[in-house]
Amino acid sequence: MFDSILDNYKAEIVKETCNLINIPSFLEASTNPMMPFGKNANSALEYALNLGNKLGFRTKNIDGYCGYIEFGEGEKLVGIVGHLDVVPSGDGWNSNPFCAQIRDNKIYGRGAIDDKGPVVASLYAMKAIKDNAKINSRVRLILGINEENSWGCINHYKEKEEWPTIGFSPDADFPCIYAEKGICTMYIKEDYSTFDSPIIITNIDCHDNAINVVPKFCEVTLKVDTSKISIQDITSFIENSSSEISINVDGNLVILTSLGIQAHAAHPDLGKNAISPMILLLKNLFCHFDINIKIFDFFAKFFDLQFDGQNLGINFSDESGSLTLNVGDFKLSNNCLEFGINLRIPVNTPIQTVCNIISDKCESFSLKSVVTQSQDPLYVSKNDFLVKTLCGIFKQKTNLDLEPIAIGGGTYARAFNNMVSFGANFPDDVDMCHQANEFVYIDKLILASKIYADAIFELAK
Repeated sequence: MFDSILDNYKAEIVKETCNLINIPSFLEASTNPMMPFGKNANSALEYALNLGNKLGFRTKNIDGYCGYIEFGEGEKLVGIVGHLDVVPSGDGWNSNPFCAQIRDNKIYGRGAIDDKGPVVASLYAMKAIKDNAKINSRVRLILGINEENSWGCINHYKEKEEWPTIGFSPDADFPCIYAEKGICTMYIKEDYSTFDSPIIITNIDCHDNAINVVPKFCEVTLKVDTSKISIQDITSFIENSSSEISINVDGNLVILTSLGIQAHAAHPDLGKNAISPMILLLKNLFCHFDINIKIFDFFAKFFDLQFDGQNLGINFSDESGSLTLNVGDFKLSNNCLEFGINLRIPVNTPIQTVCNIISDKCESFSLKSVVTQSQDPLYVSKNDFLVKTLCGIFKQKTNLDLEPIAIGGGTYARAFNNMVSFGANFPDDVDMCHQANEFVYIDKLILASKIYADAIFELAK
């Protein structure tokens, strides 16, 4: 119904996606209460709201935390919930991640598919309806700018504004997501202030890796008391350990570097974790010199290189898939050694059950565990009206008759009732979320916009 209209908007959709990519809207420290997530995240929000104004919509900035773009009248509120913030760029890019590039009919840049491209596609889908059809509802594009971290934006929205009656988040996969695993972030910690040993960890650098990203870099600096242990003894042990970790010596400092492959924490099997082998090497190194660090022993026993939690006894699974965990952070902070894990927990397993199991094992090693973030799972029946409607529209537009799916990722859909995630990745697309050289296919972005237009119109009739 709106296909030809959106074909005419193709150039604008591409241009505005690029303009948003060019704003490096990852989380930054801020002292400005009206820019709680940093200047650049605020700039992305303001840019999108100004674009909404130019296109003839009503807009609102909600205290700098989030905003919305809206049209229509009526009691019913159809919500499309997306985000304009991104994870940090990371390494390995072939071009500037915050200077959008168009190559081979793709838009490259951080946020191209997660979630700036789909947000723009949704906005122009709304415009196609607003200018060319009649509906009996309001339609609101809700824009968050802290989705990749603590969800402070959407929590603020829920406190201040009206909740959608029904809707979707354009931040996952087609044909439709009916289930999203529970998400939990935990840190395991050990006091490091009283350690008196001939080898001391003085610095750990993981390039500020986001906890929901498989880390591709980890560097640890060791200070050696050469009156007790020779540098040669340390380097020889590491060289004979069959480790891929590189060594650099600077006086009495030994600098160890581990490299991995970045991936989304929901798919740890698609990446190569740089932190895990580093901790295992440190465990073996310290043990070799009769230095006991409990957190390393704990890690070797219960984590190793696994990402299914088997050694912890938390390898649960159900129709939404198997539990996965990502070791996403490792640091020395305030005289405390700690590593952070991001868990994706099957929908039928209570998050607290998993946390209790891990906490009990930490206590057995006299370690501290802290839950820093937790999000309940999303589950909507495959036979629900919303799921069947969205899958039906996808089938009409693509001739693909596919079942709705479950994912380990988390979207804003779980923030509200009667909402699921819907696109913009197509079946068999490579998942580029949180990866270097992130891109979106231009033709598929336009097709997604057409699918969104039909879906919004159907839900808003």
